[in-house]
Amino acid sequence: MQANRRTLVVAVGFLLAASRIQAADRPQWGEYGTRNNVSAEKGLPEWFDPGQIDPASGNIDLKTTKNVKWVARLGRQTHGTPVIAEGRVLVGTSNHVPRDPRIVDDRGVLMCFDEKTGRFLWQLNVPKLCEYKYADWADIGLCSSPVIENGRVYLVTNRCEVMCLDLEGMANGNDGPYNDEARHMAAAGQPPIEPGPKDADILWLYDMAAELGVRQHNCANCSVLVDGDLLYVCTSNGVNWQHLAVTNPAAPTLIVVHKRTGKLVATDDMSLGGDIIHGQWCSPSMGVVHGKKLIFFGAGNAYVYAFEALDPARPPERPTKLKTVWKLNGHPLAQTQDHVPFEHIHDSHSYEVMANPVFYKDRVYVPVVQEPFHRMPEGWLLCIDATKTGDITRTGIRWSFDCKSTSSSVAIADGLVYLPNQDMTGRPGELFCLDAENGKLCWSQKVGPGVWGSPLVADGKVYLGTGGRPTLWVLAHGRELKVISQIRMRSEIHNTPVAANGVLYVATWRHLYAIQGNAKSPQNLGPGQAK
Repeated sequence: MQANRRTLVVAVGFLLAASRIQAADRPQWGEYGTRNNVSAEKGLPEWFDPGQIDPASGNIDLKTTKNVKWVARLGRQTHGTPVIAEGRVLVGTSNHVPRDPRIVDDRGVLMCFDEKTGRFLWQLNVPKLCEYKYADWADIGLCSSPVIENGRVYLVTNRCEVMCLDLEGMANGNDGPYNDEARHMAAAGQPPIEPGPKDADILWLYDMAAELGVRQHNCANCSVLVDGDLLYVCTSNGVNWQHLAVTNPAAPTLIVVHKRTGKLVATDDMSLGGDIIHGQWCSPSMGVVHGKKLIFFGAGNAYVYAFEALDPARPPERPTKLKTVWKLNGHPLAQTQDHVPFEHIHDSHSYEVMANPVFYKDRVYVPVVQEPFHRMPEGWLLCIDATKTGDITRTGIRWSFDCKSTSSSVAIADGLVYLPNQDMTGRPGELFCLDAENGKLCWSQKVGPGVWGSPLVADGKVYLGTGGRPTLWVLAHGRELKVISQIRMRSEIHNTPVAANGVLYVATWRHLYAIQGNAKSPQNLGPGQAK
């Protein structure tokens, strides 16, 4: 009886936290904790006209749009998914359209806009991490999606820093305790740049490269997971520029930082060492299993892990180790072989986890794939029983689905799983709809090349953006395939659509759209029909 009561208390606490943070805002990537990209928003559009670009300014001419509330100009590449909360919209982008005339070089930028009007408020401007080769890939900007909570912003920068910002920026002064923004904005060897009212106010930062020896490969892209006073963060530790070995095998992959102080609380016990094939791209997720809160994570060695969550109200006074509850080797050969070869080459046939694990009804859904950046074609979606313990490589898979390679996370609603792939065999990518219980394919739709983001399920619709032939797809949520509309965008979509407070947000490489109204599609597309 006491165990049941404890289970109920933990589960109710988890749900209450979700309801407090979630509301109609979308303050972090995906649904609170679980990373499931679904929304309860209603009245979202089936269609909109993204308008025409003014050739003189590069901005979208709002008069040529339909059903668009506002459009904000971003950089030249935008890989971060927007978050919306407390009247603000935040998105990571590049600095190719400088907001600050003093800073015109290639950088990572986090932009903050007013939710109602789209007015630019402030930006975090971060120099490239150039201390070691290919750490911070040219032109991609700041790839992480931040988290907004109670006037604070938590994120991972392109310089491998965990950072806490004031949601008001410098407009209300430099609040500290960090007061060295001028130096932080300056590139290596350059003089400090004095911040103004449209610059970010850094409250604290934790430099994972300096403190832990982390060596990111290509980018740092974790969306931090907030649990009470704790932040769970993927470090993005990866291989050297030759792709021959992990640069620092001793560096951790998953850490915990105190959100009020920025001090290190814990590191993982995975001991990956040299077993990372590229970078590490996963963001941690969370769920309650048998009354115990677990942290889920997928690593660059193809393993999926579950850890005991730390007590968010009473974190340890000294840095400790996270405790593994279960682990599963997601490489297909691990189902029959005790030893699976690990390749450290550019076109490695090894597997990794890029997507975020999604928790749904005591199961974890996550693709384990070969490297899509290097056009390696194979991958499969795993449905894992989250109630088990120990090494569950051969006992924990409830079902699997051959999805080919993908960087996308699943979205699950009403017992249906949606997952697009990034097919590297020359065929267009597909969006799959599967039964969450058994993995049976309900339908699939070819959506074209360049699928790097994840689907959103909201208001009876599935939204998915593509990059190769820039399109926002709108399909009917359900077991029968129906294409509602295909909206040709003005530049690529490499992130995930978001719904908040009755508005649909779509970030292309160069523009952020706020789309409002339940406009019907004029295209009249039938089941499976594509333009």
